[in-house]
Amino acid sequence: MLEGGGLRGMFTCGVLDVLMDCGITFDGAVGVSAGAAFGVNIKSGQRGRALRYNLQMAGDKRYMSLRSLLFTGNLFNAEFCYHTVPCEIDIFDVEAYARNPMEFIAVCTDVLTGEPVYHVMDHIDYDELEWIRASASLPLVAQPVHVDGRVLLDGGLTDSIPLKFMQGKGYERIITVLTQPLGYRKTLSKHMGLLKLATRKYPKVYECLLKRPDMYNAQLDYVMNEAAQGRTLIIAPTEKLDVGRVEMKRKKLQKVYDEGCKVCEQMLPQIREYLRE
Repeated sequence: MLEGGGLRGMFTCGVLDVLMDCGITFDGAVGVSAGAAFGVNIKSGQRGRALRYNLQMAGDKRYMSLRSLLFTGNLFNAEFCYHTVPCEIDIFDVEAYARNPMEFIAVCTDVLTGEPVYHVMDHIDYDELEWIRASASLPLVAQPVHVDGRVLLDGGLTDSIPLKFMQGKGYERIITVLTQPLGYRKTLSKHMGLLKLATRKYPKVYECLLKRPDMYNAQLDYVMNEAAQGRTLIIAPTEKLDVGRVEMKRKKLQKVYDEGCKVCEQMLPQIREYLRE
């Protein structure tokens, strides 16, 4: 289970790369927002890829810029980030991804219903990459994504930590990767006025934004309780990560990635024991 959090997701990349280095595999995974965008690399087996292209693209205006936000409504350039990069610059291994029987699911939010959508990604093509883009598209900095007859935004609006969803699918040994330290509590955004204006065409999205702190904090409580009962194992930063959602400073990205590696390496005996049980 891979939480989002923008470029706090570099922590998740470090965790996943250590797991790949150790040959630890899973029957399935669910990713939300950055958890989906970076998490797909564990199914394709591309250790280091997410860190590599984020370091390479840091500061590149083709990747992220205020100009893109102004003229397209997307801070991260939709075509360049989600299609040019994986298809031309740091090529995603679509064949390895398809061969791996691991189930990978991206979580999005249907802007018309305000409900979560769980999309199984068994292959990668243009439309499937659009599902990943949708999962990571936050109001204010991204436009809704139209794909497969749906209009979608960030999955974290409706199911930020989909542990219950994975349990409902029958998974019993679940590792939950968070990008905030234990004890974190979400509060209402300072920009609710702007968010209300940005989502005026989609009132269900604004309702989700109003409810999100309560939803998120209740999910955290549930995860902590399940961990205490041995029904999930949490991997989380030891302290607040010094990185913004749209961080473009390479040293900070590397530091957060290294923190993910460090935490996972320290927990390896615990992870192996938990999965053996």
